[in-house]
Amino acid sequence: MPPPASPPPKANKPYFFYGHRTPSQNRPTVRGGLFSNRQTLKPQKPPSKPSIPFDIHKWDPHFLPQNPSPPPSPSPSFSFSSSPRLSPIARFIIDAFRKNRHTWGPSVVSELNKLRRVPPTLVAEVLKLQTNPTLASKFFHWAGKQKGFHHNFASYNAFAYCLNRSNRFRAADQLPELMDSQGKPPSEKQFEILIRMHSDANRGLRVYYVYEKMKKFGVKPRVFLYNRVMDALVKTDHLDLALSVYDDFREDGLVEEAVTFMILIKGLCKAGRIDEMLEVLERMRVNLCKPDVFAYTALVRMLVPEGNLDGCLRVWEEMKKDKVQADVMAYATIIIGLSKGGRVEEGYEFFKEMKSKGHLIDRAIYGSLIESFVAEKKIGVAFDLLKDLVNSGYRADLEIYNSLIEGLCNVNKIEKAYKLFQVTIKEGLEPNFLSVKPLLLCYAKAKKMEELFKLLKQMEKLGFPVIDDLAKFLSLLVKEGPLVALEAFTHLKAKGYISVEMYNILMDSLHKVGEIKKALLLFDEMNASNLKPDSFTYSITILCHVDLGKIQEACEYHNKIIEMSCIPSVAAYSFLAKGLCKIGEIDAGMMLVRDCLANIDSGPMEFKYSLTIIHSCKSNDAEKVIEVLNEMMQQGCPLDIVACAAVISGMSKHGTIEEARKVFSNLRDRRLLTEADTIVYDELLINHTKQRTADLVLSGIKLFGLESKLKSKGFKSSDDSDKMHFVGTLYTGRCFPKEPKRRFVKHNSPLLLISQEQNQLAKAMKFEVS
Repeated sequence: MPPPASPPPKANKPYFFYGHRTPSQNRPTVRGGLFSNRQTLKPQKPPSKPSIPFDIHKWDPHFLPQNPSPPPSPSPSFSFSSSPRLSPIARFIIDAFRKNRHTWGPSVVSELNKLRRVPPTLVAEVLKLQTNPTLASKFFHWAGKQKGFHHNFASYNAFAYCLNRSNRFRAADQLPELMDSQGKPPSEKQFEILIRMHSDANRGLRVYYVYEKMKKFGVKPRVFLYNRVMDALVKTDHLDLALSVYDDFREDGLVEEAVTFMILIKGLCKAGRIDEMLEVLERMRVNLCKPDVFAYTALVRMLVPEGNLDGCLRVWEEMKKDKVQADVMAYATIIIGLSKGGRVEEGYEFFKEMKSKGHLIDRAIYGSLIESFVAEKKIGVAFDLLKDLVNSGYRADLEIYNSLIEGLCNVNKIEKAYKLFQVTIKEGLEPNFLSVKPLLLCYAKAKKMEELFKLLKQMEKLGFPVIDDLAKFLSLLVKEGPLVALEAFTHLKAKGYISVEMYNILMDSLHKVGEIKKALLLFDEMNASNLKPDSFTYSITILCHVDLGKIQEACEYHNKIIEMSCIPSVAAYSFLAKGLCKIGEIDAGMMLVRDCLANIDSGPMEFKYSLTIIHSCKSNDAEKVIEVLNEMMQQGCPLDIVACAAVISGMSKHGTIEEARKVFSNLRDRRLLTEADTIVYDELLINHTKQRTADLVLSGIKLFGLESKLKSKGFKSSDDSDKMHFVGTLYTGRCFPKEPKRRFVKHNSPLLLISQEQNQLAKAMKFEVS
């Protein structure tokens, strides 16, 4: 008989432990145990759209997305009234300011009068958030007028901070007087706040001003505040004032702290007063303690930028005297400082000492030593350092390789330099122009053009901007001589390596050494090629033509620059103005002076004084003109033809010939002008006065309508008869005509210099012609 079937097991009744409630973010589900397998539901993030990579070719600046991003929420600093930190009454006051557009007025006063009372704590709470100094001042004084109201220290301090935030620090400095007048004498805390605000803004003199005011109120600062004042004065290079504050410190009977001594020591080191610094350091040892390695390192780092290497070594000796072990930072600072200061041998000794102590040597130390040894042409030691650098596990950077390549080229080891250049490429470094510059210069000087072109091909493969780099190369090669650069450029031109900048560099260098014809040949060659000259090219051409005395051609190239909507160089303006004045075209020269000062931010000083001279001529007083000339020469401007032409132009227009001659006679007597120059300027003065008078006669004839009467008597005029000189041709784009023949006419007046057609005019008016 089969055994009776066992009753089915009873299902467990769900309760807290076995039941499975609906999970939520804050109530995780527990499965399998009391504290195991906790699962927390995380809020699902909306699926983000895949980002499309930006393509600049498809970018449209006028395209606006359909769903623009919402504007950023205002920062808490601009929503003071909704800030949870403010009390409700403070929010009410700030809302009243906002409703009245942050300006004080009757509406704001009426809103504030609704409050029963505004206590000082509430005033401080409102002022802490104000940025309008005018509104804050009005509110501060309104609160003080309340019946039985007295400001406390918190409200005064908040008002000081408010004024300082608005850069009204001078008004904030007057708060101690305001507190004293209102029966609340300032304490040390108020002065500390003012000193801290000024020191943070590096206003050392204002710190000293507050300190002096502090003494007037009879408040004695603590050691901390003394340190703050002296530190601010030292940082702003007012060491003498800091030492006077230290004298007051000692008179008050206070005891120095380590910070006090270090502030003074740093200030004396920065000023280079090493002997006084050592005295303070000895006093610190006796009275307090010895400086630690961080203090000594700070002193060394302060002396190195000042170039006081002797002071660095004296500080180092003091550190050894105190048996302080230098760390890596101290060694690195003094080694790099000595290397860059031209004392690499002493820096190398510190390097050996550092290595013997087992310190980790930074790659920057190796780099500074290698660069300094290369500068002294000690290539062997530099390569030993490179080997030591590699053995130490470092990888040489590009700057180290560049300095070594330059050093090898300087000792004429070009093949080794080229091999080292190949090493930089194999190591994955990206060479730059500094890497190939020494090689290019050596190949050009040795006339090894095949190796130079081979290097250029390799530069093209590496992605160098070859044409731009060749322009830099020529600018360095012209220092060896323009003819050397010209020969190298001839070979480069045959291979197609040409540019406008390269032509400009060569033309400028040839002009400086007096090879003007060769410079103009290069200009003609550039015009014959596909290159288009720029404004600098035309400026150099102007210099060349002025030196050759071809002022007409120089004016043509000036006009071409103006047609290009460009501005000539300062040298072109100066040369052309002097050239125009030399041939007697003084008005055109002065017009060029005005054009230069109008187009160039910082024009020549002699041009500025030329306009001052013309202005002083309006007084028709030679003494005033001489005063201007003396001032010009005191400023380092030589007395040139432009200044003398300004005297001629100003006196012929505003003064008389006699006063102008007085000026030139004074300059001749003082031996600033030779006798020959005085005669030349006198002739220019007479001729320019005649020209101006002749122009006035022609203008008067046209004004009174006498041209028809002259024509009836046989006088024939042409379009260019009144244009005997080229005033204005610089801007019309036309060159001035050839100078017509001139004769002299007498008519109870100074001699008039006139042309042949003006001579016909004189005959028609029954003038006596000589």
